[in-house]
Amino acid sequence: MSTNPFPLDRDSLLEAYRRMKTIREFEERLHVDFARGDIPGFVHLYAGEEASGVGIMMHLKDHDRIASTHRGHGHCIAKGVDVKGMMAEIYGKTTGSCGGKGGSMHIADLSKGMMGANGILGAGAPLICGAALAAQKLGHDGVGITFFGDGASNQGTVLESMNLAAVWNLPAIFVVENNGYAESTSVDYAVASDSYVDRATGFGMPGITVDGTDFFAVYEAAGEVIRRAREGAGPTLLECKMIRFYGHFEGDAQTYRAPGENEDNRANRDCLKIFRAKVTEAKVLTNAELDAIDAEVMDLIEESVRQAKSAPLPGPEQLVTDVYVSY
Repeated sequence: MSTNPFPLDRDSLLEAYRRMKTIREFEERLHVDFARGDIPGFVHLYAGEEASGVGIMMHLKDHDRIASTHRGHGHCIAKGVDVKGMMAEIYGKTTGSCGGKGGSMHIADLSKGMMGANGILGAGAPLICGAALAAQKLGHDGVGITFFGDGASNQGTVLESMNLAAVWNLPAIFVVENNGYAESTSVDYAVASDSYVDRATGFGMPGITVDGTDFFAVYEAAGEVIRRAREGAGPTLLECKMIRFYGHFEGDAQTYRAPGENEDNRANRDCLKIFRAKVTEAKVLTNAELDAIDAEVMDLIEESVRQAKSAPLPGPEQLVTDVYVSY
């Protein structure tokens, strides 16, 4: 092994790869099982975007809060939500993270600081302002991070939350996962400003744009903005420019994409391939070590699906439970 040029030790690099690979194989399996009709409801896949979620979440602890999107499986896994519980939730089973009642777009685990995925565009931004305010008032160093796409960046909830976070100097981070398309509409058509950094400036907060396919670029930028928030310096906007391998939803024909675009993304902009190439070329990790993780992840996904399929569905008696919270 050579000298490690990366900002993470070997064990942390292996963990980062494991999280990214777990997200990828989780999503690839859902792509197959949904097409077979095994999964109820609707599914939006995060495959291709793994470096963003993991690069940010490697800095977080359980008391840090995140709010996700309709494309939230990757955020859940990166934040430490149980993979088997997630799979059961997507299958609508009682052993799921939310008892089988939330499904793909509403997985949550407050014990891990995952406030929930959300089917409403931009809905996580106000929630995370509340979480950041709580951290501020309680006096601990927790941060609140909301994820949203280039389409949701135009929602009033997001813009109002950015203003509120700046006015109250909240430890909040607004992450734009810019994959280039709001459903099928190009970001070049739908967003007036050329740079999300300009939007941040308009609210009096710093903004940073990074290559969202490069784990290390995301990790280093996220480390800085999270440190800044923990130290009381207020909110930041972080734009991760990235790609998604699949359509907006499963079943999307993607006729809005250029010929060969998906193939080029898979070949040249795959964040897992980029990560693997960097760490092996630097001789910090070996292909054998990464291959071993690949095999372990595949076993985990297979076992998760097996358990999900064999678990019971919620019964009629559970219909009126979990409707109200008892304090």
